[in-house]
Amino acid sequence: MRFYEDKGLLKPRRVNNTRIYTRRDRTRLALILRSKAIGAPLSEIKTFLELYGAHGEGRVQQMKWVLSRTDKAIAELEAKRAHIDATLAELRVINDTVRRGLQSKA
Repeated sequence: MRFYEDKGLLKPRRVNNTRIYTRRDRTRLALILRSKAIGAPLSEIKTFLELYGAHGEGRVQQMKWVLSRTDKAIAELEAKRAHIDATLAELRVINDTVRRGLQSKA
């Protein structure tokens, strides 16, 4: 959590040397962790969190950003899956050919 604090993503209130995490801080942390899980870099996460604003006035911009980011991630993953599927198909052809060749030699 201190790492995210150092990066400016969390700003807990302090009482003496104790950090007090509000509900907003906990929500931000959950969003940070969820964003990291889908591969978003910290710079994008910071942009996303800053869009919200002090009182939620940027919620629509935030949703548009999420839509754009997830559309992009989905397209990238689908392209990777198509490449993996094509590679698997080619490997299966090679595997079957070699297997048949070995069986005919036995």
